[in-house]
Amino acid sequence: MPMAADAIVALIKAGIPDALVEMTDLAGDNDHWAARVTSESFRGQSRIAQQRAVYAAIGSAMGGELHALQLTTAIPAD
Repeated sequence: MPMAADAIVALIKAGIPDALVEMTDLAGDNDHWAARVTSESFRGQSRIAQQRAVYAAIGSAMGGELHALQLTTAIPAD
């Protein structure tokens, strides 16, 4: 069963409380998502570290309920 956007957002926010998460359904099937995650906690981290933090927050749902996720991370604009 596909994973709903609000469930993905909830997982990310549980792991990264200050995250602003913008979701886009890439295929219209609630199974292939793009997420843009913006967080102050990413400041000073490499893109790889930022993305690892997001995937850690998602946990075992990735590859299970959540089939595909295109991920972009950012820090807030000053």
